[in-house]
Amino acid sequence: MQQLLITLGIILLLLGVAWPWLSQLPLGRLLGDIHIERENFSFHFPLMTGLLISIVLSLILWWTRK
Repeated sequence: MQQLLITLGIILLLLGVAWPWLSQLPLGRLLGDIHIERENFSFHFPLMTGLLISIVLSLILWWTRK
């Protein structure tokens, strides 16, 4: 459990340091993401972004378990 928490902490630290560069990626604004704007209403559903992240994480987990 300690090793898992330390690993997660290091990953979060690295993501925090890399955030200025990661925020430049078009995640959340891909084709297929649903964005609706009305007068007093705004709705954003990152469908393709979620699918892309899911596929990448699945491949990474599959590769590390093999």
